[in-house]
Order: sequence, then structure tokens, then C-alpha cells
Amino acid sequence: METTLTETAVLTQGLQKSRGTFALREVDLRIPTGFVTGLVGPNGAGKTTLIKCLLGLVEPDAGCVNLFGTEPAANVGIQERVGVVLDRITAAPEWRAGSIGRRIGGLYTHWDEPLFTELLHRFEVPTGNRVDALSRGQTVKLSFAMALAHHPELLILDEPSSGLDPGARRELTDTIREFMIDPSHTVLFSTHITSDLDDLADHVVVLNAGTVAYTGMLDELHEQFAVVRGQAPFPEAARPSTIGLRIETSGRYEGLIRVEDTSWFGPETVIDAASTDDIVVHFGEQARADAAAGRPAPDHRQHGKEIRS
Repeated sequence: METTLTETAVLTQGLQKSRGTFALREVDLRIPTGFVTGLVGPNGAGKTTLIKCLLGLVEPDAGCVNLFGTEPAANVGIQERVGVVLDRITAAPEWRAGSIGRRIGGLYTHWDEPLFTELLHRFEVPTGNRVDALSRGQTVKLSFAMALAHHPELLILDEPSSGLDPGARRELTDTIREFMIDPSHTVLFSTHITSDLDDLADHVVVLNAGTVAYTGMLDELHEQFAVVRGQAPFPEAARPSTIGLRIETSGRYEGLIRVEDTSWFGPETVIDAASTDDIVVHFGEQARADAAAGRPAPDHRQHGKEIRS
């Protein structure tokens, strides 16, 4: 079934940013309104750098960023529409958790102190504790409460489940689902945990070595790809279509391939449905190989069904 996305919450075009030996390279993204988008890739893929560019915390070297059709730097009111959870909480270490609303609420037109208090109680954040005395899980929950209490339309979350126990992860997952009951809401979250994608995401962006390896709807991604495993010789006709191909010295091979191209392989080849983990791993390996060889990153968006406005 063709997926039609009528609005765009986040748009980047030709985004580039170098930091030391790392670089985001020509990142073109379209994050659809009304969906949960997972930004996935291994540590060091560029997820945090990309998010900081989206939020205006880091200035790109080239390209542009638009949130709701405007550049963040040119629209001081954009913070009203965006809730953010980063790896570090945006609150002074000596503040008491329960006092934060009184300290920052004036920055937002729609700050909802009763909602903030309700969220702290729901998340079991000790309101009398200083921020620097909170555990990792409590700090993330406090950040969620701060992000939600001004009624944003877009949540941007950087590795929100990293370091959390299963109970805390489930609690935050439920909170995101509740937020998405409103069809005008959008979530963009980064992760290196593929189970987070399966639990939450509708739309996925695979990022590796500073490039977008794939972007599209998650269910269509699963429909489009299979994993092939077999013994050499590998059919050369299938090589251009195979992503992240690995051939061991023993002759055993494994790669990700579009379902329509599996006809290149004989009955001795094992062809399995691709899991999210398979897809992320093989796209990542292909991106690293392309970067090492100096090849431009291919646009794998054509493999999924087109997303149109």
C-alpha cells in the first residue's frame, strides 16, 4: 500500500558538518508529521551531531535545516513547538527537581505546571532531590517531564533509552505512545538499539559514517529486503543489488538484497526475511565500505515505496 505523507516536521537539504575526523555528508532528510521516526546507527554514526544541527546547537558547515518550514535560528518561537531530551539535562545541578517548573516555566507560553507535577509523580521522580543526586533513569524521566510540560508538537530525543532498565524503558515507550495519540504530533528519536525501532517507529532513518544509508517506512523496509546466505561462488549478477555483502575466506557469504532480486540465487542459498537488526547492520557495513572506497553513498530511498507530499 502506498504511503502518503502530507506534511513535513523536519527537513534537511545538503547538510554537512565536520568535527575533527568525523563529517556529516550531504544529509537530506524528510521527517513526516504524525509519525514516530527512528534515527538508528551505531555509536559514532553521527546521530547526536545531526540532532544538534537540527536544534541549532551546532552550526552546519553547509546545507539547511527547517523545522515546520522555517529555519530554527530565524524563528525564536520554534522552541514553543519542540520538546527536547538530550544526553545531558538542561537544568542546573543544584536545582530541586520539583522546583524546575517555577524556574523555566516562564520561558514557554503554554507551560503546564500541573502536568509537569503529574508527570514527576507518574515517573516517580523524587521532587525534593537535587538534579545532580538523581539516577540516570530519574534524570531521563525528569527531562521527559520538562519536554512534555509545555505541550510541544515535536519531540526530539537523543538516545532516550540508553542505560535504562527494562521497566524504565517501557515507561518511556508508553509515554511516547500516549503523546502520539494526537495526530499532529511527531517524534524523532535516535538509538543504536534496534528493538526500540520495532517497539515504536513507523518511519526509519539508517545513519552510518555520516551518511543516510536508508530512509523510509519501517514496515515497507521489512517487505523490501531479505538476507541471503550461501557458499561461493556468489552470483555476479546479484552483486550490484546486494548491500553489505560479506564473503569469508571459507567462501561463505551473507548479504542484504531486495526481495525481487532473490531469483538470482539457487536452491542451495538460504533466503530469510530480514530483521530490523539485519537491515541496520548490512546498511551500516555498506556505508562504511562506500566511505572507505571514496564512493558516494547510494540513495536507497528508491528501494522503498515512494513517500510523497
